[in-house]
Amino acid sequence: MKLLEKAERIRIYIGEDDKHKSRPMADVIVEEARKLGLAGATVFRGLSGFGANSRIHTTKILRLSEDLPVVVEIVDHPDKVEPLLEMLDEMITEGMVTREPVNVIVYRHGEK
Repeated sequence: MKLLEKAERIRIYIGEDDKHKSRPMADVIVEEARKLGLAGATVFRGLSGFGANSRIHTTKILRLSEDLPVVVEIVDHPDKVEPLLEMLDEMITEGMVTREPVNVIVYRHGEK
């Protein structure tokens, strides 16, 4: 697959405990991105963070939180991410989605 130099990065900021139809939201987003044929998706689990409600979520032992911050990151051509953004608008009830232009320098994968 060849990505154009012009691409966009979508970041979806949610909580580890966020669900969509009783399934982990991050898993659902990754599966939907794959169904749409996007270039790839990566899920990052945060060590600490807070959102709009200002409640701190952390891995520190004295303030143990199971609902850690999660970021799902996807990079692809702007036209290809548009259908995913429409899905996210319906799926996400709490969280944040950002969209920004990026320059893809190298994108390679091995054939299987």
